[in-house]
Amino acid sequence: MATRNKTRKPAAAVKTAPAANKADFEQNVEKMREMIVHHLLCTIGTSEQKASKLAWWEALVAAVNEKIFERLTQTQHTHSVKDTRAVHYLSAEFLMGRLTVNNLCSLEIYNVAREALKRCGQDISDICEEEPDMALGNGGLGRLAACYMDSLATLDYPCVGYGLHYENGLFRQEIRGGRQVERPDSWREYGCPWERCRPESVQNIPIGGYVETQRAPDGSERRVWHPAHLIKGVPWDIPVVGFRNSSVAILRLWESRATEAFNWDVFNSGGYLDAQQEKAAAETISKVLYPNDSTEAGKELRLTQQYFFSACSLRDILRRYNRTHHHDYSEFADKIVIQLNDTHPAIAVAELMRLFIDEEGLDYSTAWDITSRTFNYTNHTLLPEALEKWPVRIFEKLLPRHLEIIYYINYRFLNGIVEKTWPGDNDVKRRLSIIEEGAERKVRMANLCVIASSRVNGVAEVHSKLVREELFPEYSSLWPDKFCNVTNGVTPRRWLLACNPGLAQLYTDTVGDDWPLHLDNCRKLRDFADDPKMQKRFMDIKRDNKVRLTAEIKKLTGVEVSPDAIFDVQVKRLHEYKRQHLNLLYIMSLYRRIIENPNLKIVPQVFIFGAKAAPAYTLAKDIIYAINAVGARINSDRRVKDMLKVVFLPNYRVSLAEKIIPAADVSEQISTAGYEASGTSNMKFSMNGALTIGTMDGANIEIVAEAGEDNNFIFGLSVDEVIELKKHYNPWDYYNGNAELKAVLDWFDSDYFTPGRPGELSSIKRSLLDGGDPFLVLADFASYQEAHQRVEKMFANKKRWAHAAIVNSASMGKFSSDRSIAEYADRIWKLKDYQISDK
Repeated sequence: MATRNKTRKPAAAVKTAPAANKADFEQNVEKMREMIVHHLLCTIGTSEQKASKLAWWEALVAAVNEKIFERLTQTQHTHSVKDTRAVHYLSAEFLMGRLTVNNLCSLEIYNVAREALKRCGQDISDICEEEPDMALGNGGLGRLAACYMDSLATLDYPCVGYGLHYENGLFRQEIRGGRQVERPDSWREYGCPWERCRPESVQNIPIGGYVETQRAPDGSERRVWHPAHLIKGVPWDIPVVGFRNSSVAILRLWESRATEAFNWDVFNSGGYLDAQQEKAAAETISKVLYPNDSTEAGKELRLTQQYFFSACSLRDILRRYNRTHHHDYSEFADKIVIQLNDTHPAIAVAELMRLFIDEEGLDYSTAWDITSRTFNYTNHTLLPEALEKWPVRIFEKLLPRHLEIIYYINYRFLNGIVEKTWPGDNDVKRRLSIIEEGAERKVRMANLCVIASSRVNGVAEVHSKLVREELFPEYSSLWPDKFCNVTNGVTPRRWLLACNPGLAQLYTDTVGDDWPLHLDNCRKLRDFADDPKMQKRFMDIKRDNKVRLTAEIKKLTGVEVSPDAIFDVQVKRLHEYKRQHLNLLYIMSLYRRIIENPNLKIVPQVFIFGAKAAPAYTLAKDIIYAINAVGARINSDRRVKDMLKVVFLPNYRVSLAEKIIPAADVSEQISTAGYEASGTSNMKFSMNGALTIGTMDGANIEIVAEAGEDNNFIFGLSVDEVIELKKHYNPWDYYNGNAELKAVLDWFDSDYFTPGRPGELSSIKRSLLDGGDPFLVLADFASYQEAHQRVEKMFANKKRWAHAAIVNSASMGKFSSDRSIAEYADRIWKLKDYQISDK
């Protein structure tokens, strides 16, 4: 379904106001300047002479918020009057990044704000650098959720995003001695001017305790949960601004607090620390993203997090529904859509059932009918370790009533449709059961999601096919119409308009100013892919972005790189299936060739990494250490003569990505085929004119179909070849059969990159040989090398490279998150858009 054609005013954020509008522009600038100065004096409480850059930023935000909250009020009024059907997007992550530039662009007042600040003697770029990233996510899952909120607001679909208000996010990454060190990311230590606390919507969430049967005078029985504790859920709202006079959506995030934050009796009896014990325990729930669940306490905390934000969100949904419908739930599934973004909020299924049965008095059949028409589930992974399973004993401790409900859902399912379809087949029942039997019984959250959801979708064509055929084949057989695909997308407002103003201006000059709403318009630029003037302008923009990134690299790492080299970039979460170590093996092989042949000539290359490893993921942290160790040796080796540089940029995050992606020449998307659900960084890179070196995996397949395989660099095994090879794979065959690969792997056992500490990098070699190379790094190595040779050859041909870069950038219309959201709204959510009234 194509995004609808919105009648909007022309964009102002991406170009200078035309002559006819100079008077209006001047008036708007002066008004903005007055508003900023007013807030500097009256909201921040300082003067123009004394104000720090942080104070100027806070004053700018306060001025912009006047426009945003007015539009938010109009949005909420429109939806209330229309009694709209709305989607409620539940996600453990919303990786929002910084909002200032993005909001200014969406409101089309970036140039106005820039000029207003200039007249105050301030540079907008310096001011916006004061803003910390909102540390509310980790990687693609959270950034996708943020892009989707942007598109929901832009397309005027009624929606609310729900998540956790993390105090410290994932972590702030420091690199010390080449190793990752985790530090708290206290992004809102001094508050965040974009968010608003909503105490009128506080929720109290029960947890722990026990369940008993109570008998009524008429002989009927009911199960009653007696929780051990109550946790206060405090909502914080972040407005999400749609582009060009669209709606303003709300992202509501829950902060955990104790219902009684301070015990006076304990304090007065001398227990000064014990008096705040309950407060500390409750606040831990929203302290960090993804606590280490390798311990029992970590498992309990992570499940508690998921239940807490899901329960708060559901109670909030019911509260707002009942303002209009007064506990009549006959229209609930017609007005409420809940999207489960992966399995993290899966417990919401059992919680909604509990609320309907225990608190609203509905019978099981009615409650299940409503619940199963309300939920939808997006699967983001095929990795078994990411398909969450929780030990039954933890459920019994934390959520005893929910476990009962899950048991009953499972009983009805297995003895109903499953028994009818496969009578007496206990093997099928074992595979489809929500409860996994084994040495320790576990609750399979993905199975619960599939059974309870109206629609289940994957996030790329190949991924959705694997979801149906490999992950959930029996479910697909039961409900073939339940499964569908919605390929992911990214918002062109942040990932082109805001982060790459030079390229945005080129598009505006070439195809008009509607492209941020209709990215397909950019396809017209393909007609100019061989035009010398267009090529020069496009590549000059790329080089300017590279020059800016060289300064950032110097500042962050001390390494000097040339903007004329190939900028080969791999920035994403550190995981074996994403195969950063395959990239490292290639770099080492290239380095080895250089030092063995002093006369070797290659195209100068800079390999740029950015990644965080989960704190308990030892091998991933070892790979980070290896990248830094290898990079330090190469960067200081005079024999290399600047032909090869390796940099690892610490603390990869959205604001850093906004500087890296516009400067990239090559985008590394090298996951083992069949393991990357979609990928979204591949879309951002291509949108900004980078060429992909990648496997036929996830959205790479669809990107290549749009931009052409001859304009990218595909290598490696296909999905079917991976499945076949894994039946008999022996990595030692590749080790013994490739002398160069063997030499590179053996380097890990030496002290060449870690002087005086031989074998410090050996864990990588062991994982690839003794560990069985689960992601087929060695099998794809030779093909990967050959792909890099093609990169060098094309880069040396400047006209050919410019052609490919322009075609990639101009072909990304399909990968706008507006297209994704329009498909969700049409195929899954059945939503209408509502033009926002100014009254």
